[in-house]
Amino acid sequence: MRILMLTNEYPPNIYGGAGVHVEHLSREILQLEDGVKRLDIHCFGDQEQAGEKGSVRGAAGPDARLSGLRHPKLLDALYRNLSMVGAADDADLIHCHTWYTYLAGCLLKQIQAIPLVATIHSLEPHRPWKKEQLGNAYYATSWLEKTALEGADGVIAVSEAMKKDVSRLYSVNEDKIRVIYNGIDKDRFRKVERPDIPASYGIDPDKPYVLFVGRITRQKGILHLVRALPMLDRGVQAVLCAGAPDTAEIGREMETRVKDARGRTKNEILWIPETIPVHDLAALYSHAAVFVCPSVYEPFGIINLEAMACATPVVAAAVGGIPEVVAHDQTGLLVPFEPGPGPEPKDPEKFAADLAGSINLLLRHPEKRNRMGIAARKRVEERFAWDRIAGLTVSYYKELAALCGRERRSA
Repeated sequence: MRILMLTNEYPPNIYGGAGVHVEHLSREILQLEDGVKRLDIHCFGDQEQAGEKGSVRGAAGPDARLSGLRHPKLLDALYRNLSMVGAADDADLIHCHTWYTYLAGCLLKQIQAIPLVATIHSLEPHRPWKKEQLGNAYYATSWLEKTALEGADGVIAVSEAMKKDVSRLYSVNEDKIRVIYNGIDKDRFRKVERPDIPASYGIDPDKPYVLFVGRITRQKGILHLVRALPMLDRGVQAVLCAGAPDTAEIGREMETRVKDARGRTKNEILWIPETIPVHDLAALYSHAAVFVCPSVYEPFGIINLEAMACATPVVAAAVGGIPEVVAHDQTGLLVPFEPGPGPEPKDPEKFAADLAGSINLLLRHPEKRNRMGIAARKRVEERFAWDRIAGLTVSYYKELAALCGRERRSA
């Protein structure tokens, strides 16, 4: 089979879970013995690679003639989609990731008369805060998502929770949706005994620390964690590896919340806004007492797998696909989440207090943390290795190609 994969993010331009997914999935697909004949990847950027079994081609953004127009982020994506359509070679199947590439996927499905597969990493209706970034163009991205999912021959959901959401929101038949989890590079993320690395970031090696890693966005719930920090037991550090705010407004809100939290606790709150290199990140995970994921919306949560692969227990909100990743009271603790208006918690103070309570519970029981860490690594190795995910994905490609072929012959 010749596969055409369309994505916004691809190395070196990765900023979220979808990009991590595409990077590892594409690499593992090419390493399968019974994989695909060719894998061509079209992405946003200026990448240009050619190999025996595939290629990578970046789609550049619009030139100056489009500058000054309204809705620039949407127009930029649509422009690149049209470039992808014009540059795509013939294939046997198209695999799209996120709304950023759905226009190209839908057009190429018609032009080449081949099956379209869409992997759902998140759903626009569950991310209303995107309107802060896109304005009314947010409604266009939701329409693109709806159109692509309804017209796709197959849909890959990264969790059972996501499968249910896709079916409910877009009336997609569940028989057309296949659940294939995200994976983790278990060699890249593993326990790293390097206390000098956390120390190089200003972390006191003699005190336990609670770790957060993620973007400053409503989705990741970072502001709720900051609200919880003054409730933590004395003698613990909070390390927030948090950067790339979605908007200037949330960036300022983060600054205000951190300043307020520092004024209400004797514990140190260390905020690291720059991106942490992967090897250093593995060491930060490994030496953390607890990793915290306070997300208010998380279709899967690769970040939890990274911590678990480093044998670190997780405290996470029980939302979306997280309960399928974090086994409660085995590899970490799940914090109940009662949604309010939109995706925010109904009672933010209670949610913050519940986060703090679960973190404190693990901080007070080192032996429990150690048992959870061992169980977390084992769970990652058994269920979330990328070679397994790649094999399931290629099997789905073949199944869809055969099914669509039969349908065309009988039409």
